Amino acid sequence: MATAVRISEGLANEARKSSRVDHRSLAGQVEHWARIGKYVEENPDLPYSLIKEILVGLEQLEQGDKAEYLFG
Repeated sequence: MATAVRISEGLANEARKSSRVDHRSLAGQVEHWARIGKYVEENPDLPYSLIKEILVGLEQLEQGDKAEYLFG
């Protein structure tokens, strides 16, 4: 179920720019940022780059790519 949320025009403009680069909708971009922010707050000791790699790995697993991940 979708829920309407008000955001500032400035944030909407920034999200629009990023959404074009990443081929997401405006809502999809804001959701992506919110999800990343949630993970960062839940894991303050992990750098963004590691969180992003973990999320990529999880997506690959969901897509059936189960190759062993080698760190480094």
